[in-house]
Amino acid sequence: MRHVYSGKVRDIYDAGDGNLLFVASDRLSVFDVVLGETVPDKGRVLTAMSAFWFDELAGVLPNHVVDAAPDVPEEWLGRATLARRAEMLEIECIVRGYLSGSAWKEYQAQGTVNGVPLPEGLQESARLPQPMFTPSTKAALGAHDVNISFEDAVGILGSEKADLAREASLELYRMASEMALTKGIVIADTKFELGFIDGELHICDEALTMDSSRFWPADAVTLGATPPSFDKQPVRDYAESLGWDKTAPAPPMPDEVIAATRARYIEAYERITGRSFADWPGGTP
Repeated sequence: MRHVYSGKVRDIYDAGDGNLLFVASDRLSVFDVVLGETVPDKGRVLTAMSAFWFDELAGVLPNHVVDAAPDVPEEWLGRATLARRAEMLEIECIVRGYLSGSAWKEYQAQGTVNGVPLPEGLQESARLPQPMFTPSTKAALGAHDVNISFEDAVGILGSEKADLAREASLELYRMASEMALTKGIVIADTKFELGFIDGELHICDEALTMDSSRFWPADAVTLGATPPSFDKQPVRDYAESLGWDKTAPAPPMPDEVIAATRARYIEAYERITGRSFADWPGGTP
């Protein structure tokens, strides 16, 4: 198959007949810079988590999957997804239910999130009055996405597509966050990649993974603090502690930071899905 594109995590190949083969690697990026180290099994965990959410959310929006377990070489087992080619939206569709990350920083500085005023006195990790659609630009590999207003999104997509993306993203988040909460997990925010296939909007690429979402243990959310997170938070924390300027190359990561990240990814998958990662093709305990 002809190699089409490599992103921070996924390698994409032309599978013919209007299909693409997505292969999730073990690469890890932090602050949009790919690390020199990999996280063992990360690509398989992401693929397994996306497969779960694609099925769970199919009633809200169709997805691009043709075959979640295609016939591939052994090294790609559990990492590959055969999918339909889509016309992707030129924005990142982000939904936030809680005040954290870049949204918290903006709120502290200006009292807004993506330019939208919020009530005074909110604390870090507070639940927002209602989930917010907070789009961003799609930056080139190695560059940083930029948060934009909904009006900016309309300027990029047109009002009809922007309204559709907002409505779909909010409903996807609502359903997923309600389900995750029954498993003791808060989905603080998440990013959807949406695109059109045969004129209909679809979820593409990945869905509600540890790379695209902020997952918190519900019993560990404390106002005014950053909760522990089932994602690459150990890597972020270590990188921040070094005073790194967030430009390439990334600093080397200790083995224990990589191991802690792997463990968090697997625990999130198993808690949310109720499945054992060892049962996923190529998965190990």
